[in-house]
Amino acid sequence: MTVKKTSLDPDNWEALRAQGHRMLDDILDYAEHIRERPVWQVIPEEVRAQFQTKLPGAGSELSDVHQQFMDNVLPYTVGNSHPGFMGWVHGGGNPVGTLAEMLAAGLNSNLGGRDQIPIEVERQVTRWVSNLFDFPETASGLFVTGTSMANFIAVLVARAVTLGVEVRQQGLSAFPQKLVAYTSSGAHGCVAQAMDLAGLGRNALRRIPMNSRFEMDVTALKIAIQGDIASGYTPFLVVGTAGSVDVGAIDDLNAIADVAQSERLWFHIDGAYGALGKLSPTIARRLAGIERADSIAFDFHKWLQVPYDAGFILMKDSAAHAATFTTPASYLRRESKGLAGGSPWPCDFGPDLSRGFRALKTWFTLQVYGTDRLGEMIAHTCELAQYLKTKIEATPQLELLAPVALNIVCFRYLPADQSDDHVIDALNANIAVKLQESGIAAPSTTLIHQQLSIRAAIVNHRTTVVEIDALINATITFGDQIQKSGEN
Repeated sequence: MTVKKTSLDPDNWEALRAQGHRMLDDILDYAEHIRERPVWQVIPEEVRAQFQTKLPGAGSELSDVHQQFMDNVLPYTVGNSHPGFMGWVHGGGNPVGTLAEMLAAGLNSNLGGRDQIPIEVERQVTRWVSNLFDFPETASGLFVTGTSMANFIAVLVARAVTLGVEVRQQGLSAFPQKLVAYTSSGAHGCVAQAMDLAGLGRNALRRIPMNSRFEMDVTALKIAIQGDIASGYTPFLVVGTAGSVDVGAIDDLNAIADVAQSERLWFHIDGAYGALGKLSPTIARRLAGIERADSIAFDFHKWLQVPYDAGFILMKDSAAHAATFTTPASYLRRESKGLAGGSPWPCDFGPDLSRGFRALKTWFTLQVYGTDRLGEMIAHTCELAQYLKTKIEATPQLELLAPVALNIVCFRYLPADQSDDHVIDALNANIAVKLQESGIAAPSTTLIHQQLSIRAAIVNHRTTVVEIDALINATITFGDQIQKSGEN
């Protein structure tokens, strides 16, 4: 019988090693020289066409596929590693995390369970963030794809705590309670999505109005809760926001905690990017009350600059957390020793059995840079936002549209004739596209009081005043050009 080679290992490890070094050098060169590139560029049709080919039957040389990556993938990403990227709250990644991700891929660990040190790494990170947020040593945590999944897990735990774990077996239809939850009207849409996925429905989420600082109106929250109780509903959850999606506002967490405590509601915080401001002494004061939450969702891949993806859910009550997800099964049998030891496993705290080693790049980032330096980096992005705010206020052609709470600045270009808002909105939408297509800067747009705003989210650790000045100058240049050409 002829034995065929079915292993995917190379015949020549030295050749693979040499090609691997070239690939590593290329991606590190990309990070080192990223300022020499455009932030983003339009994808040519001939490049897009390269991704319409059929599934390959025969293999190709690694060097050839790498060249395809260099030619057709690397130049046409969203650009969030670039210091001029300010469109959405995306982290810029970091070179240490890049190397750690390579190590994690090499280990190919499945962190669903079993007795292995990679899970201890994840548990150590959990203890670190528990300490950061003044949670107990017994708190549980779990790496997930991002805050959307983390918020979903929080809703499921809050649901189980309110109705009992029997809801997992019997479903919502077996219970008479009509559950309702509360969040700010400025909260991220994934909170409503979590209610949807949990079977509660988006209509069961009450969106509470905001005050002039774009924070949840706590008085309105209290009124909404009492109104629902009077109407026969069962309030079970309130979600505070630490770093809102539009303007970066932080709700009054202590005031919300008081309401949650008095009404016996689960208090969850969507801190997708803002929660890690706790690493900066100047920002930490703004997060007073975060330690009173029952659960916190946040992303290491945003302000902490860990490469995507590295979301996290932190739970104060680990028993409630586990009771929501633990699933007895023969193939998940636990033992007191051997590879099946180490219980409880991460799969006892979330829906995934197959889980990558997301903790390693976070663990490397925290250890190599240290929390002092990371906190200073986070604070600096807020300092740049204040610098941008000052430049806008000093520029007659520009108007600030919202308070600058953290690192997000919302503004617009004003035409000389001060036209109506519809015309100004169209003009600013045009400016935003031109900024993106120019490769100079990549902001996004949003609506502030029904006015279209150019939104600059300064998250990237590489961003400096150079990129802020370039954004301002290009905005004015494009605004003036559009007006003169009558393009709008």
